[in-house]
This record gives sequence, C-alpha cells and structure tokens, in this order.
Amino acid sequence: MKKTLLSLIALAAMSATALAAEVKPALVYGTGGKFDKSFNEAAFAGAEQFKKETGIEYRDFEPTNDTQGEQAIRNFASRGFNPVVAVSFAWTSAMEKVAAEYPDTKFAIVDSVVDLPNVRSVLYKEEEGSYLVGLLAGMASKTGKVGFVGGMDIPLIRKFGCGYVQGVKAAKSDAQVFQNMTGTTGAAWNDPVRGGELTKNQIDQGADVIYAAAGATGLGVLQTAADNKKLSIGVDSNQNHLHPGSVLTSMVKRVDLAVYNAFKDTKDDKFSAGIQALGVKEDGVAYALDDNNKSLITPEMKTAVEKAKADIISGSVKVHDYMSDNSCPN
Repeated sequence: MKKTLLSLIALAAMSATALAAEVKPALVYGTGGKFDKSFNEAAFAGAEQFKKETGIEYRDFEPTNDTQGEQAIRNFASRGFNPVVAVSFAWTSAMEKVAAEYPDTKFAIVDSVVDLPNVRSVLYKEEEGSYLVGLLAGMASKTGKVGFVGGMDIPLIRKFGCGYVQGVKAAKSDAQVFQNMTGTTGAAWNDPVRGGELTKNQIDQGADVIYAAAGATGLGVLQTAADNKKLSIGVDSNQNHLHPGSVLTSMVKRVDLAVYNAFKDTKDDKFSAGIQALGVKEDGVAYALDDNNKSLITPEMKTAVEKAKADIISGSVKVHDYMSDNSCPN
C-alpha cells in the first residue's frame, strides 16, 4: 500500500513537471521591429507582463521579411516552445503550415484566422476604436479637415480608416478626411520619412489632426504634426507621451492582451483554440486619456466620446466593418 502511494505521488510529481515544462513561450513579431512604439511593442509589453508575474522566461524574434517569419515559427515549434504566438496577418500561411505539422503545440495568431484545433486567432474591432478617435478628431479640428496615414495598403488598415471617417463625420458631417497609404509591401510599416512626407502633404491641404495607423512609420507622422504645430493621433500602444500636447489621443489596440492571455492560459492549462474578437466592450480597443493629453480633451469632447463608447457597447451605434464589406459609408 505504501509503495503504491509513493508511486502515485511520484507519478503526480512527474505530471506536474511535464505540465510546467510544456510552458515555454515564444513570440514572433511582425516586420517593423520590436520597439516600434506601436503594434509590436504592445506585443512585447504583454510578454514582459507575463514574465514579470510568473518568472517564466520567453524567447522572441524580430523578422525583417516574410521568409524569416515562417522560419522563426517553425524553429520555435521544432525546439519545443509552447505556446508560439505570431503577431501579424503576414504569418497566416506560415501558421497554417507549421501548426498542422506540430499538432501538440499551442499557437496563437493576431489579426488573422487560422482554422486549426491548436490555434487561437485573435481579432480586434479596430473600426470601433478608430470611430472613437475619429469623433475626437472631428471635434478638435478647427479647419474641418483631418488626415489618415496608413501603413501597408491592406483591408485591415482600410478598416482603421473607415471607422475613423465615420467617427469624424459623426462630429462634423461636412468634414473632409484625406487618406494616404504608405506602400504595398512590409516596408510600409517602417518608413517614418515617408510617413512624415504624407503628413506634410495633408497639412498643406488644411488638415490639422492626422491619425497614423502605420506601425513605426507613424513615428514620422507624429513628429511632423508636432513640428508643424498640428495634432496627431497615435495607434496600437498609447503614444500620447511621444509628443505631449501634440498627440490628441491614441487608439489603443490591446495586442498585449492577446500575447499575455495565450502565455497565461497555456500555463494554467486553460488554452482554447478558435476565434476571439476584441472590441470596445471587451476593452480590446480604446481611446487613451492621460496627463499627456488631458489638456487637449475638453469636457464636451470627453462627454461625447464616453457616450459614443456606451452606444457602441449597447449596440445603438454600429460601426461599419470594412473587412466584412469592402466599402466605407460616409
């Protein structure tokens, strides 16, 4: 009896050790660099939070092209990392291939859907957050002309732009919105010089608030707006602190949540596959208000944007999703 009990205890200890060994997180960023102060850096923040809370180390990789992304995902999986999280729609086909090859490994992808039993797909309702910052842009604009600078010209970024236009028009129905995309390749996420040029062109046309949804390219947008004493809107991470008094607000996209939750759920043996869609209601997207921009947000603006937030949550305001219908109602 004693021998059996000891055997059971040893077996339980081995099982616990096996479970602990299973949690060996890895993170593959999108192109544009880990410290883009935007999308990738939000992912990094989520991984760092997990590490701080649990003491569990993780590995990460910064691809500079699409080939490196697939190599990194496969490399991590082959070396026993679990879960493997990839933050970019660009890794969709890579994730489909590698996750099928490693069915016992848990994977997560941000901004895309991979329909496999070991993959969690995390999507965001960027149109909702963009509507909120668009409303603030429309209210803050003195010229009735605002701008939008996107990164790579893809439906996902058009989704940001579409929600923004709707928000602007909700504040000022006759407002003009200038829209430019930086490029058609991955390099569009990391070209602050071009971002600055596009911003200056919009300012020359009368835009006095410019929203950047362009990764590291957006740093050029924010800088140029500040240099020309105009307002800008940051994206993904809270970028208000980059140019205090010039950044009107930021459309925060909680990529950190996707990474943190994938790591923690695996650790807690609560990982689930399938699609997660995070909007205003789930605190997946939001507008940023802090000491760096509070002087720019009037009480009237705060009341209006909080009402819009509540209306989106209740369903009385429906923001058009460009991804489901490639049009943008004005």
